Amino acid sequence: MRFHYTQLFSTYSIVARDPETGWLGVAVQTHQMSVGRVVPWLLPGVGALATQSLTNISFGPVGMEMLKQGIPAARVVAALVASDEGANRRQVAVVDADGRSAAWTGDGCIAHAAHHAGEGYSVQANMMTRDTVIPAMVAAYEGASGNLADRMVAALIAAQEEDGDIRGMQSAALKIVSGNKEDPAWMSLYDVRVDEHAEPVKELTRLVRLTGAQIVDNRGDRAFRAGHRAEALAQWTEARATAPELEELPFWQAVTLADNAGDIEAAAAILRPALANDPRREHWIDLLRRLEVCGIIEREGTADELITALE
Repeated sequence: MRFHYTQLFSTYSIVARDPETGWLGVAVQTHQMSVGRVVPWLLPGVGALATQSLTNISFGPVGMEMLKQGIPAARVVAALVASDEGANRRQVAVVDADGRSAAWTGDGCIAHAAHHAGEGYSVQANMMTRDTVIPAMVAAYEGASGNLADRMVAALIAAQEEDGDIRGMQSAALKIVSGNKEDPAWMSLYDVRVDEHAEPVKELTRLVRLTGAQIVDNRGDRAFRAGHRAEALAQWTEARATAPELEELPFWQAVTLADNAGDIEAAAAILRPALANDPRREHWIDLLRRLEVCGIIEREGTADELITALE
């Protein structure tokens, strides 16, 4: 056993590509710490790969390089398996930029172990308590609504409802990149990790919700900068409703409206309820002044105008 490139991450996971957006993603849960640093491998506009069971970590970078060359998912999986003398202990799944999927489960993987490569996705699991995990993941992913992150989380929840890993739960991760090959390798839409938790899938679901709200908020920012105020306000409202616990969302929305549009009334209407019961309200107020002092708020007098409107 070559421990310099292997690690035991028996687990359940999904790799997928969204046909509408081109987004590529990997979501995973296991009973070991920090699964997100080993199993998921992705590149924008190139593909997504999960390497697990007695994990051959080198499958990640090698597989990504093959996908960059335009090699389809099935050939990538076949080449990785053929190159590895320990392939009977491996699980690997790939989805490429065209939505083609492929997977491998070696006959030496710990039962229950299986995979299902569907249209634009693959689910795989090993060391499962029951053999019902894979069918449950398939049904959940194919039947789920929402964006790619929501549908992948649904697959993880379904796996855990079938009791998942025979050892229990410990860590989970979800990563999604865009379908744009021109985006840099470091850019991701979602990169959420739960490294040690009693209920990692539940916590991952919460963090995915918060990240989704930030994505919608950023969409509102882009609309505002493009001069589409009504669209921006609608996106910002959706973001706040999705993640009401994130004070940063209304704070910066209000700052943007007050500073760039001089719309103090609208800014105060957004920020006032967010700060009403916040024990750090005075700190947020002080931050407004500091932002103007250092030039992030550019319009002179904006901070005082907004603070007065909040009273």
